[in-house]
Amino acid sequence: MNTIAPEDLGQEASSATLASRTLSGRIAIVTGSTSGIGLAVLEELAKAGAHVVMNGFGDAAEQAAAARRIAAMHDVDIPYHGADMSRPAEIADLVATTEARFGRVDILVNNAGIQHVAPIEAFPAEKWDAILAINLSSAFHATQQVLPGMKRRGFGRIINIASAHGLVGSPFKAAYVAAKHGVLGLTKVTALETAEQGITANAICPGYVWTPLVEKQITAQAIAHNIGRAEVIRNVLLAQQPNKQFAEASEIGALAVFLAGEAARSITGASLSVDGGWTAH
Repeated sequence: MNTIAPEDLGQEASSATLASRTLSGRIAIVTGSTSGIGLAVLEELAKAGAHVVMNGFGDAAEQAAAARRIAAMHDVDIPYHGADMSRPAEIADLVATTEARFGRVDILVNNAGIQHVAPIEAFPAEKWDAILAINLSSAFHATQQVLPGMKRRGFGRIINIASAHGLVGSPFKAAYVAAKHGVLGLTKVTALETAEQGITANAICPGYVWTPLVEKQITAQAIAHNIGRAEVIRNVLLAQQPNKQFAEASEIGALAVFLAGEAARSITGASLSVDGGWTAH
């Protein structure tokens, strides 16, 4: 078994670089990490020195190549695993494959998620089931798989990417809001069950974050409402976000790095908002 120790950096680095590699040699899984917030979290963990398993949909060869490029930039190992996060058996294989390659999982970031918008009476049952499976149940199944090893070693960091919609509701997002509220509940229970075992569980609750998917929403909303881009951003997408600014995905990644480190060992069961004041209303 190829077990990578936390002190293995792979090559000489400057003292400044070493100081920034606070997660050097740690082993992480980030689900849904081929784009958007998940990819940014993966990149920030890699920058901090962690070896990270990439997961998500897409062409396996293309994703593996992207993972290798990021790995080379940060002198870490980033394999790709294409587990469908709606399938518990594939989630189990994701964790087992990671443990076989690296010997352990230190950090689990449950980020995989999908969205569908419709009024409750018109919400397709299959969309409800898919959103609950990927946004909520996958976090449970992945957590269940990594906890035994984390408990044996007396160390673990579980970071759930929830949403401002885990704290507040919005019309037409019944499944997403229900799932994200559920993620916060799962986070609290995980934290309570592992509080004496060197394991923390926390949730990050972003508001609107700048991603390629948001860019598509801006264009679609501008057409639908026959208004300009700036008006869409300020009065439609960011209507509930007081600072009227998108967060950068790298901000979510930076918070994940902090929560994964030693400085956050007493933070557990928390829901940390990155929403420009949205949930301060």
